Amino acid sequence: MKLTIEQEEKIKIFVDKQGLKLPALRDDILDHLCCVVESELKAGKTFEQSLQDAISELAPNGLIDLERKTFFLLNSKRIIMMKKLMYFIGFIGALTLTTGITFKILWYPGANKLFITGFLLLLLVFVPMLAFDRYKVAIAKTLSERLKIILGCVSGVIIGMSGLFKLMHWMGAEVLLLAGAFIFAIGYLPFLFFTMYKRSFA
Repeated sequence: MKLTIEQEEKIKIFVDKQGLKLPALRDDILDHLCCVVESELKAGKTFEQSLQDAISELAPNGLIDLERKTFFLLNSKRIIMMKKLMYFIGFIGALTLTTGITFKILWYPGANKLFITGFLLLLLVFVPMLAFDRYKVAIAKTLSERLKIILGCVSGVIIGMSGLFKLMHWMGAEVLLLAGAFIFAIGYLPFLFFTMYKRSFA
């Protein structure tokens, strides 16, 4: 049984509502769903049941999840390279920071340089890269989930910088601490508890 224009339009509206970002994938999914639904209609199923079965078979976790996996496969080499770079920077930052703290305790020369370098690598490079990686995963989720990641990263970096300023006896530590604490309390925490509240009813 061939699909009617109205049925094709319903499938098109459903696919468009999913918010897919890759036009080629959107067209492929649309063609695939139309073909499968036509086949299911010939077997005697209703249009609604045929469409639901076709979607469940193609993307049991949703079309956005399918797009995310497709994007990963298309860009897997670049993504893997970026993840390796991110964790390498995190490792070097943690190693340098630990060495700096050890040198500082033992009064060895170069302690401050190592401490500051490690701290900045972790705080200004690794943490934003990690937050961006988490943001890409949450790009198809709600605005509250994305804002939680952004505000958490910003407040964490500012509070961390205030700690560095305090330890190195630089001016401005109190201002940074107040700004970071304000963003954390007024920005991050409401979104954190809001998403936790929503998940408790999921």
